[in-house]
Amino acid sequence: MKKIIGAFALTLTTLTTGLLVAACDGNNTTTPNASGNGATSTPAGSTTTVPVGSGQGLKIGSLLPTTGDLAAIGQQMVESVPLLVNTVNACDGVNGKPVTLVQVDDQTDPKAGAAGMTKLATLDKVAGVVGSFASSVSSAAVSIAVPNKVMLVSPGSTSPVFTEKAIKGDYKGYWARTAPPDTYQAQALAQLANKRGFKRVSTVVINNDYGVGFEKAFVQAFEKLGGTVVNKNNPVRYDPKATTFDTEVQAAFAGKPDAVLGVFYEETGSLFLKSAYQQGVTQGVQIMLTDGVKSDTFPDRVGKAADGKYIIAGAIGTVPGSNGRGLEAFTKLWQSKKGVAPAPYTPHGWDAAALLVLAAQAAKENTGVGIASKIREVANPPGVEVSDVCEGLKLLREGKDINYQGASGNVDIDQNGDVVGVYDVWTVSDDGKIKTVEQVSPK
Repeated sequence: MKKIIGAFALTLTTLTTGLLVAACDGNNTTTPNASGNGATSTPAGSTTTVPVGSGQGLKIGSLLPTTGDLAAIGQQMVESVPLLVNTVNACDGVNGKPVTLVQVDDQTDPKAGAAGMTKLATLDKVAGVVGSFASSVSSAAVSIAVPNKVMLVSPGSTSPVFTEKAIKGDYKGYWARTAPPDTYQAQALAQLANKRGFKRVSTVVINNDYGVGFEKAFVQAFEKLGGTVVNKNNPVRYDPKATTFDTEVQAAFAGKPDAVLGVFYEETGSLFLKSAYQQGVTQGVQIMLTDGVKSDTFPDRVGKAADGKYIIAGAIGTVPGSNGRGLEAFTKLWQSKKGVAPAPYTPHGWDAAALLVLAAQAAKENTGVGIASKIREVANPPGVEVSDVCEGLKLLREGKDINYQGASGNVDIDQNGDVVGVYDVWTVSDDGKIKTVEQVSPK
């Protein structure tokens, strides 16, 4: 009974929130975009529908952060999904009809993500969802997607927990991701630390699925390479809603480590590193970071020292790279629409949406059941290798098998919904600019 009451309350909360947003947002109207397909921007906490056709075709959703701790990355990544939908609708859609997209801001918050997923699954009745980015939000969302038979494909939730639960059969095939799990990124970062000669490393992580999962995987990988994790027995894990970090800073930099690995999100990570600088503990210690803060705005948020230099100049980090056969074409399309190069994870968002539409076409039905049954088939060999989503749809209509080669990578999805990728190594220059300096593989 408690479960029934809880589900009803969550649905009621979602409905109420939607009504309040609609009442407050009197300017949420649809205006044509550059391609003439009527996509709209998504204000914080609201829902946007890309209205096309009769509404009887494939309907998908996106559940990504345009507000909250991951907004800086999410605001760019979210635009990849309507771009894919517009592209598909310009080449005859899926199963003979245009695709409809419903976009929801998950606010980088598991509660908001759960409410958003409930709305998408039960009210909008989408067949598939691109989302979420934060692993903690995806954990909340997938528990709603699975019983509602909605296929969830994340472009960025990298926690190893998803692999563990998939192995147990918790997801029943309704989960996949286009970014590799942190078991691989942790191995790549451990190799990077070893290559740079760091023997003693300490860790500080955001206390959620992403941070703790990464920490455990890094400790294991780094120790296998002969390294020592200074605070292994007393890990530093901070509250995602923390605003002060004096105690955590002292604990993370204790024990004279060669480097400190910070697994952060941008808002809280910038506060931690600023506090570390103000306490004078960063001198002579290498700062290592991950994908959660790889944003052009991050160095400015951390700030500058008294001499005008950026506090985190010289920091190094990793981020899932993009090396797919479709990357060049995607980059050209993105630049023609946005005027800038694609940001991290935008290729992964594009590929997540592409897999949803290709799987629906392969299944010849616009349902989550159909998508889940065909998503690995269109992503993996055998089949004709295609990087153009319209070409893939055409071949599927002709009854041929395809092997989609994405922009982010080959997106070969294993039985647990995982892909293996490469990682870009990035650093912060003296002028505060982030640049990629090399690539590293987990294997």
